[in-house]
Amino acid sequence: MKVVNDFDEYQILDMADGQKLEKWGQFLLSRPDPQIIWDEKVNPSLWNQVDATYNRSKTGGGEWHIHSSLPSSWVIHYQDMSFALKLMGFKHTGLFPEQAYNWNYIREKIRKENRPLKVLNLFAYTGAASVAALMEGASVTHVDSSRGMIDWAKENVRLNHLEDKPIRFLVDDVVKFVKRELRRGNTYDIIIMDPPSFGRGNKNEVWNIEKDLYSLVKDCTELLSHKPVLFLINSYSTGLSKTVLENILNLTIQKKYAGIVSSDELGIKMKESSIVLPCGNYARWEKE
Repeated sequence: MKVVNDFDEYQILDMADGQKLEKWGQFLLSRPDPQIIWDEKVNPSLWNQVDATYNRSKTGGGEWHIHSSLPSSWVIHYQDMSFALKLMGFKHTGLFPEQAYNWNYIREKIRKENRPLKVLNLFAYTGAASVAALMEGASVTHVDSSRGMIDWAKENVRLNHLEDKPIRFLVDDVVKFVKRELRRGNTYDIIIMDPPSFGRGNKNEVWNIEKDLYSLVKDCTELLSHKPVLFLINSYSTGLSKTVLENILNLTIQKKYAGIVSSDELGIKMKESSIVLPCGNYARWEKE
């Protein structure tokens, strides 16, 4: 497991009863996590200081309960990057801190190439990976089906003073976009994707990761340049193990380009504890 332990402005302070107590900058949030199946609180007094709690509904979904004068948006920093946070439906804040491992890896790969690189970020959400690539001088195509997420990603780019850097923002269905790019003959040196388990495009296109991921990766293989650098898949779908993701890369990209395929879990350690919360899987192909 790759454990993120250098995100100073994000910390897990406690975990119990299906909830994690997190510090996001100066604010404390309590959010559900199905993998927290124990009931022992290490720091019970801290739970009384929480600024907002997301409670699940027995009928599905849930809602935030605000306990303090929490702002509608605030900024958090990781190393030299800044990101806007907001309380979203279905417990999200607009950032996945465990992905800091991948942000660093993307930046390192771009730096090592020391040449202009084109990056395609699919299911690009609020743009943390896009910011990471722009920071190192790559040009980025950022694709998401949600107008709201695209606007948020633009906000993150502005926060990092990167608005004059080469980035295209596209509100589009990822599968349809990739097929159009194939017809256009466009190629990319790095492809990143963070597909949801299920999703719906801006024209009600339906996405199911178990049915659609393999064919998408297969198409994306043809979008790679003659000198590809990295292909990265993130997944939070409990039905897909990291080995399955690795198998997909071996059956597609590795057949065309000799490189190294690997996979692992991502996790975050609870502060002042040996307990680590698993936070999804990744698999990647990279050039040798």
